[in-house]
Amino acid sequence: MNKPSATDIIIFGALGDLSQRKLLPSLYDLEKDQLLPENSRIICLARRSIDSREYRKLTSKHLESHIEKDRFEQQTLARFLARISYIQLDFLKREGYPQLQRQLAEQPAQQRIFYYATAAEFFGTISKNLHRKQCLTAECRVVLEKPLGFDRESSSVINEEVAQYFNERQIYRIDHYLGKETVQNLLALRFANPIFGSQWNQNHISHIEITIAESIGIEGRWSYFDKAGQMRDMVQNHLLQLLALVAMDPPDDLSADTIRDQKVKILRQLKPISAAEQKKSVVCGQYDSGNNEVELLPGYNSEPDAQGISKTETFVAIRAEINNWRWAGVPFYLRAGKRMKRKQTQIVIHFKQQAYFIFDQDQQNLGGNKLILSLQPNEGVALQVQTKSPGINNDIQIQATELDLNFSQEFKDTRTPHAYERLLFEVIKGNQYLFVRRDEIEHAWAWCDNIMQHWSSSEHILHKYPAGSSGPTESEMIIRNDNRQWSGDS
Repeated sequence: MNKPSATDIIIFGALGDLSQRKLLPSLYDLEKDQLLPENSRIICLARRSIDSREYRKLTSKHLESHIEKDRFEQQTLARFLARISYIQLDFLKREGYPQLQRQLAEQPAQQRIFYYATAAEFFGTISKNLHRKQCLTAECRVVLEKPLGFDRESSSVINEEVAQYFNERQIYRIDHYLGKETVQNLLALRFANPIFGSQWNQNHISHIEITIAESIGIEGRWSYFDKAGQMRDMVQNHLLQLLALVAMDPPDDLSADTIRDQKVKILRQLKPISAAEQKKSVVCGQYDSGNNEVELLPGYNSEPDAQGISKTETFVAIRAEINNWRWAGVPFYLRAGKRMKRKQTQIVIHFKQQAYFIFDQDQQNLGGNKLILSLQPNEGVALQVQTKSPGINNDIQIQATELDLNFSQEFKDTRTPHAYERLLFEVIKGNQYLFVRRDEIEHAWAWCDNIMQHWSSSEHILHKYPAGSSGPTESEMIIRNDNRQWSGDS
């Protein structure tokens, strides 16, 4: 493979949690696999008054903690750290940018990537200062971290500010779920296998579940999360991106805009949920104190950094519908929650049962075929089919069996890259197909805004659920009203 040309990667917010836990370890992994272009530099920017030597020492400690032991080696570390320099910079003040401009000019790279690992409210100001100090080129790229705003209006303002200095071809809006191996495999499963492609519609699929369950709580981010909530933090981006990939029509090719055009169509076709419909289609919850069979867990309002009694939701379950021919009558059950029983992100495609069942009728409720795509904690694909139980009894006893493909077990000799590792490499290569286009974000926000605008009314209820559970019991009614239940829940 031809390597991209020398690249300068400039990270704003280089002392933040995202940079230290995700970005720099991912860049180290690219270095380890010799995928960083030669003569590339990593220029790290933050407000703290330290020099490059201190920053490299700090980075080395973090890398040792976050890199897999079998991949951490001193030779690679030394080579990687040699690429890194640090500049103290207050992003909002123009005074520090000349030093960045001088360093960029010392060794002009053919490519510049600006990674904004900061709050989105700073994106416009950073872009303006980079422009004023002549740090931008016609071919440079910018990576924007989510969440972009708190509603469609604020998101549009941020996008408009950045668009004054970067065109859409230069902007990479990141959603790390799109970098996961299983999400990539979803495209292959759907469009490379006629057995699924021909069945992927309302004639053969009864319903679809998408679950993002986290066993962790807020982890020191209470002040941020309390302003956002689960709807903005997870549903508007991760959940709706997964839904769009599951539901979209086949693209004509794998180019970035062809795929994203199909995703936009789905987001536009999501049926709005009115205030009256929310009573049976939307459930919000907030975790209370509980336990995970190992330790006692605090409630949301009792977290160490909590700032009073809050009504922010930590759990959302939604029954969604798509207004098009392919998915007419097929409900999509979405849920995302913190402090759940287990960490699990999965997509479950439920296929319709046979119209006529020739076996013992008591066995008909075993369920139809299910395609299960697991994103975490372990990535893989499983297909549930009905088979005969072993034995020589006269009667044929049917049982549900899974044909299981676990990526880490099946491809033992092939390492699965981390999501940020893959995404950073795609930015370096200039491929946008794993990144979110502006109109995708705006349509996703419009659908979520429509739901959230009714939450200030007295009829909106925030249901409590114990930490370490499967969420509020009321969320079961969303799917139980259709005579179904969440996969994996008893």
